[in-house]
Amino acid sequence: MSISYEGKGKRALITGASAGIGAELARVFAEHGFDLILVARRREKLEALAEELARDMKTDCHIIVADLADPAAPRAIFDEVTSRGLRVDALVNNAGYGIPGFFRDTKWEDQAALIQVMVTAVAELCHLFGPCMKARGYGRILNIASVAGHLPASAGGTLYSASKAFVIKLSEALHFEYLGTGVHVTALCPGFTWSEFHDVMGNREEMNRLPKFLWLDTNRVAREGFRAVMENDPVYINGFVYRLITWFVDIIPDHLLYWLIGRQSGQKPTA
Repeated sequence: MSISYEGKGKRALITGASAGIGAELARVFAEHGFDLILVARRREKLEALAEELARDMKTDCHIIVADLADPAAPRAIFDEVTSRGLRVDALVNNAGYGIPGFFRDTKWEDQAALIQVMVTAVAELCHLFGPCMKARGYGRILNIASVAGHLPASAGGTLYSASKAFVIKLSEALHFEYLGTGVHVTALCPGFTWSEFHDVMGNREEMNRLPKFLWLDTNRVAREGFRAVMENDPVYINGFVYRLITWFVDIIPDHLLYWLIGRQSGQKPTA
């Protein structure tokens, strides 16, 4: 059975669209004919991207400036889309970030905001837009997770991998809930990707010491993610290296795995 990637007459809403994977996903969806609703906190970057896509690809772009750390933001986005008379045929939950350091050393308010952005807002946006897609018999939901969600967590950045594991499980469940309805749901799991993510985290210098073969290009990640949701893959891991790593983690005995993680974390693992 052939699968059409054609998006003419359809519209995608992309969160975290101002830079990185989100901006590349906007370009890829536009290439395939989708019009766009771009959502992020930084108006200037959204306006620049919308201008680029309108100029180069004749894409009709709407922008919504919103901070998903605000618990009211998902409903406000949905209401704004409705008030503008727009239809969302594809939802891309891409917004996200990490908090460096140990959990015990951070402010709870910062951790709560991360949960709101990367867990609660993702689930709520799926809950708001998914039923509308089902009623029309067409929808695409692409949730940007991470290969970190497949791996045992290590010390530091505590809620990042936990939130990505949630996104993977949520996406798997929704994938099967929507089977046969025309709505596709996919969790995309990239590894280290060249973007401003680590600049925001403040660990760019440390990350630059990693081997080059571990790094992925944002355009490649976006194109593979687009194809994966069009083909209705429940979970897609970018890159052979990362698929190999997750396979290795699945087969290695837990006690050995925890010993290795304990060494990497610089702490003695618990019994």
